[in-house]
Amino acid sequence: HLLLFLLFVGPFNCFASYSRATELFYSLNEGLPAGVLIGSLARDLRLPTAGDQHPASLQPPLSFTLASHGLGEQYVQLDNRSGELHTSDVEIDREALCVESSGAAVFGGSAVVSSSSLSPESCLLLLDVLVLPQEYFRLVKVKIAIRDVNDNAPRFPVPHIRLSVPENAPVNTRLAIEHPALDPDMGTNGVQTYRLRDNYGVFTLDVEENENGERTPYLIVMGALDRETQDEYVTVIVAEDGGTPPLVGSATLTIGISDINDNCPQFNDSQLNVTLYGNSSLGTRVATVHAVDMDLGSNAQITYSYSQKVPQPSRDLFHLNESTGAITLSTKVDGDTPKLHRLIILGNGPGCIPAVITVLVTIIKVMLRPPEVVPRFIANEVEGVVYLKELEPINTPIAFFTIKDPDEKYKVSCYLDGDGPFRLSPYKPYNNEYLLETTKPLDFETQQLYEISVVAWNTEGFHIKKVIKVQVLDDNDNSPVFSEQLIELSIEENNVPNAFLTKLHATDADSGERGQVSYFLGPDAPSYFSLDKTTGVLTVSTQLDREEKEKYRYTVKAVDSGFPPRESIATVTITVLDKNDNSPRFINKDFSFFVPENFPGFGEIGVISVTDADAGQNGWVALSVLNGSDIFVIDTGKGVLRAKVSLDREQQSSYVLWIEAVDGGDPALSSTAKITILLLDINDNPPLVLFPQSNMSYLLVLPSTLPGSPITEVYAVDKDTGMNAVIAYSIIGRRGPRPESFRIDPKTGNITLEESLMQNDYGLYRLLVKVSDHGYPEPLHSTVMVNLFVNDTVSNESYIESLLRKEPDISVEEKQPQISIEPTHKKMESASCMPTLVALSIISLGSIALVTGMGIYICLRKGKKHHRADENLEVQIPLNGRINLHMLEKKPMEISNI
Repeated sequence: HLLLFLLFVGPFNCFASYSRATELFYSLNEGLPAGVLIGSLARDLRLPTAGDQHPASLQPPLSFTLASHGLGEQYVQLDNRSGELHTSDVEIDREALCVESSGAAVFGGSAVVSSSSLSPESCLLLLDVLVLPQEYFRLVKVKIAIRDVNDNAPRFPVPHIRLSVPENAPVNTRLAIEHPALDPDMGTNGVQTYRLRDNYGVFTLDVEENENGERTPYLIVMGALDRETQDEYVTVIVAEDGGTPPLVGSATLTIGISDINDNCPQFNDSQLNVTLYGNSSLGTRVATVHAVDMDLGSNAQITYSYSQKVPQPSRDLFHLNESTGAITLSTKVDGDTPKLHRLIILGNGPGCIPAVITVLVTIIKVMLRPPEVVPRFIANEVEGVVYLKELEPINTPIAFFTIKDPDEKYKVSCYLDGDGPFRLSPYKPYNNEYLLETTKPLDFETQQLYEISVVAWNTEGFHIKKVIKVQVLDDNDNSPVFSEQLIELSIEENNVPNAFLTKLHATDADSGERGQVSYFLGPDAPSYFSLDKTTGVLTVSTQLDREEKEKYRYTVKAVDSGFPPRESIATVTITVLDKNDNSPRFINKDFSFFVPENFPGFGEIGVISVTDADAGQNGWVALSVLNGSDIFVIDTGKGVLRAKVSLDREQQSSYVLWIEAVDGGDPALSSTAKITILLLDINDNPPLVLFPQSNMSYLLVLPSTLPGSPITEVYAVDKDTGMNAVIAYSIIGRRGPRPESFRIDPKTGNITLEESLMQNDYGLYRLLVKVSDHGYPEPLHSTVMVNLFVNDTVSNESYIESLLRKEPDISVEEKQPQISIEPTHKKMESASCMPTLVALSIISLGSIALVTGMGIYICLRKGKKHHRADENLEVQIPLNGRINLHMLEKKPMEISNI
């Protein structure tokens, strides 16, 4: 289309002046990669390139275009501007492009040519290139010669080549090998030579080249051949090309030596001497002659015949078998028969001089004939062999034998000769009749063939022997027998699926199919065990877990192929060996122990129970304390947790430990558990009085204080817990003008005024307060002295302090504080406490009456004291400066440390 366009738009004279055809010739090797420069069209055509043109020139640049798109374009790449021609991604294969063609195959303006005008080996790739613009227009014929490289090895069309050479082939006989090697490469890269790897010293190769350059190998015989010595030679024929380096191909060459009739029959002996009794029966074999011919096939066929020198009477008396060479008696010997016969026998082969052997037959005339033994078989008999089953019972009849004298002149006797469970006995009431029978069951596995003889002789000493063979037939009378009745196996747990366990082996003494053994699992075998029916290979299809099941025991059967089949049973025991696949396991992940404080050192706190499902060393567990090992220890064997020291709840009320259990496997597995130790309180701390701070402190109490008013308090704490920390307050000792005027609250420790103070009640009161807990089994207590100075003022402080320094003369009252709490002591049995309860009841009734009377009396006096107190009401100030003023305003309070 571009060409037609130029014809119409350009002046014809200009086109004619510049148009011309040009040829360019290039050559390159086949198989080059992409991008290899083939040639520069612009340079080779001497056309100005873009670099050669003046910048001011207005001429358009050169353009190179393939005239058409065909087969050749796929192998090249043309630069439209520079005109450089390169190889493309499609590799050039000379053997594929130029396949035995001498002409061009044109594809749309491009062609692949194998041209004879250049050389027989030339392969051309033709391209048409248009050069534009019009000023430089031309059609360029580009010819690219593809050079051959040695990229193909010689290859024989068949892997095996066979030649036949007659054994009488003369030296230098040439035989063409019909399947020469092929090499797609050309010239010297094609097949050049042939050789044999082993020529056996009698062969060589030669190569002939015809006018077309084809090379054909020829086998040349270099030595004498003898088929009878070696009938075949096997070697390797190798074809080699002329490339650098050379490539080779090979095939197996079998040279067969064909037979020719170059051997004649031969007898091993020249003469054979034979003796024949005159009383021999017709058909008696006298002798057999045998000749040998080393040739093959028809060349080795031998026939036997009498020589013409053998007289006719001898020919009539003795028959000669032409094929086998057997000589038999054909007529009866009588008194006129010559004693000596000279039989000349010829061994005839094709194209050969006959071989000769002489047979001298000497006839011994016998006047008396030997006894006759006539068998009549009862059992199955074929050609003198009797067949009996091994399971036949005792006294199984085999045959009748009739023993007689042919001349009927002499007495004939007989006996059985040979070993075996057989008996020959007269069969009465008939004379000369004998029965052959078995004496015990036959056993095929013990002996399969017996050979016995029935011998008959007469009084003249003549005897005859009749040989009988007894073949015992096998029956299925034996069961398969395992090599071991108890098959003990072991396998590690976590085995791979379809793991091999063992190969069972059972034997069956029977023969044939009756002795073929098949193997089966018993009904008690788990489904994941498999037993190959034919080979007896026992496998397990799944992983075994010792912790799930350690022992397997089931039966296997071996069954023969007889009818009916017989079987035997063996027991398989499989022990699953342990692997360390289980970590130690605590019974609980969290253990809690309650231990009384002050528990003695190395006392047993508790037992940590841990198990490991593995066995042996893998199941041995060692325990250790991960934290707190300076206080606690654990017995590895028994799991007993102990504390090295006595524990004090008041210092630490609980402990959290981590216990590690490690088994004895390799590698070892471990697990941990949390241990919580809670200390139970013991009443080991008496109450601690915090107020008053000293037995020497005192408090001023104004006489005007109203009854029921709080005066002060005793405040104490107990480090114990629970009932051991429940505190009760009681006054156990009093001293003062009227000491019963003050009371203390047993729960709160608040001291209040019970009665109004009178004029004669002024003075120093000393109250001994007992602070007691409710601990079990023995409550603990502390005491404190509470000093109260009843007066309007403190006029002489030193006097009061001197009184405080004096040891008070106070009688201690053993009165328990009355606090309503649940008893923790065990109740005494009613039977043993009944007298005590009766006595306490009487005392209680009396106490109630006494308390009631005292209450009435105190109430009457309290009314009088209130009246006097109203008259002398003053503000009282504590005499001791160590007492804080705010204590005057202190309210009653409950103190609890439960």
